[in-house]
This record gives sequence, structure tokens and C-alpha cells, in this order.
Amino acid sequence: MNVTVFLIRLLVLAVIFVNGWTDAPNAIATAVGSGALSFRRAAALAAACNFVGAVLACLLFPAVAATVGSLVSFANPQAALTALCATLLSIVAWAAAAWRFGLPTSESHALLAGLSGAALALGGGSAALNGAAWMRALAGLALSLPAGALAARACRIWLARRPCNPVTWQRLAAGGMALLHGVQDGQKFLALMLLADDLGGAQPSPLLPLLILTASMMAAGTALGGRPIVEKVGRQLAALTPREGLAADLGAGLVLAGCSALGLPVSTTHAKVAAVCGAGRHPDLRAVGQIAGAWLLTFPGCALLSFALTRLMLAG
Repeated sequence: MNVTVFLIRLLVLAVIFVNGWTDAPNAIATAVGSGALSFRRAAALAAACNFVGAVLACLLFPAVAATVGSLVSFANPQAALTALCATLLSIVAWAAAAWRFGLPTSESHALLAGLSGAALALGGGSAALNGAAWMRALAGLALSLPAGALAARACRIWLARRPCNPVTWQRLAAGGMALLHGVQDGQKFLALMLLADDLGGAQPSPLLPLLILTASMMAAGTALGGRPIVEKVGRQLAALTPREGLAADLGAGLVLAGCSALGLPVSTTHAKVAAVCGAGRHPDLRAVGQIAGAWLLTFPGCALLSFALTRLMLAG
């Protein structure tokens, strides 16, 4: 196997681990914030469900992986491998910095930004952005915010008229959210592994072992829990009762499932934060502003970082 391809695989695994550490906590934040689950039990549940979701991802919803894998086409395979390395490094650095401040960022958004910056750094026709694939990716990201808020508010109204045990149902919903996170994000980064194989001229690896490896790394990252992000989304963002937490989980889950079925890459972070604001009472505008600021900075920050790293690697 090409050394660069091997390095990219390691970096993809690092990104998947960081994704489980910094993104997956969104799935369990409401269950912890409303008191339906303890932090440790929620983290263990999310790890198990992320594993199952990542394994099922390419079997049930292959269109998301196809969209991610076709975002950029490269004329120079060796330069493309360098660009992928830079993209992955920028994602890891950005996610770790955001975690340090307890801010939930989207690795999906960071991936788009990193690929854009790397493609621009190659220049001269060495890389071209696929307009159709980008429209699908951007549509998923744009739809997740209003759809998440509206779906959660509708679920809150619907649940208010029906007797149920919200604690039990919220535990189930938290598991479902984690499973859908694995479905969405597991295949995005698996697509990068397959793209690296293609660019490096390597023999395609059997899909099932790669799925198991991807799922295991995501579950390991999720098991760490990302407690600062759980606190931010589950406790600081808005006041949540178990019934309202259940409404947020159901609303965000509907958005993730719908976008996955349509082949639209979508951010778990965007969908869940929007759903919490839609279902919760008295959202903390300061916390909302901090999260929105991190989102707005993600694209230019990751794009510039990836651009600089690509240029640096090519010069070396």
C-alpha cells in the first residue's frame, strides 16, 4: 500500500475518533440534560448505537457516501493525496480546539471547508469542485437548521396532547439519535478512505472490515463522552423537561433520517442544536451566540488551515 494512502487512512481514523468525541455527544445531550440518563450510561448507549449505525450506513444509505466521495475531482492523484492529508489534519485541529471551549462543531461542515481550501491550494486545474454534489451537501446543511427547529416544535406540541412516559421514550430516542449519527457520519469518512485507495492506485479493501474499523473508532471516541459539549447543548442551551428533550430527539432524528434517505449529507450538530432551541424553553441567547459563532468560523477557519497545510506540504 502507498505510504501516503496508509497515512490518510490513519488520519481518517483520527477524524472518526474525534467525530465520536466531539460530535456524537449531541445525540445524548438532551437525555443527560433532562435527567433521563446519567452521563456515563448515555455515553455507553451512544457508543453502542454509533457502532451499529456506522456498520449499517453504507448498506442502508449509500447515497451519502457517494455524494461526499464526488465533491472534488482531482487531475493529479499525488497532489490529491496531499490535499486529503491537509483536509483531515485541519478537521482534527479545528474539532480539538472547539472541544476545548465546549463548543459543538460540525465535522461535516469542516470536511466541506477543508476540501474547498485544499482544492484552491492545488490550483491550475489540478482540482475541480463538483457543483451538483456540492449543492446536495450544502442543501443538507442549510435545511438542517430550520427543519430541526420546526420538527422539534411540532413534536413538542404533539407530545403535549398524549400521555406517555417521557423518560423511557427519551432513552430510546437518544439511542436512535446516536444510531442515525453513525449512519450519517460513518459513511462520510469511509468515503474518504475509499477515495484515497482510488487515488493511490491501491486495490480496494473489503468493505466490511473497513466498516467495522470505522464503527469501532467512532464508538471509542463516543465512549469518552465529550462532557463539555453535553453540558453546553443539554443544560446551557435551553431548559428541558424529559418531554421536551424527547421532542428535541424526535425532531432531530426525523431530519437526520429524512436527509439520509435523500442522500443529503447533514450535520448532527446543526440538527440537534436547532431541535433543542425549537423544543426547549427560554433558549440562552449567549450560548446560542457562542455556538453560532463557532459555526460561522468553521468554514473560513478550516478552509484557510487546509489551504495553508496543502501549500506547505506541496512545497516540502
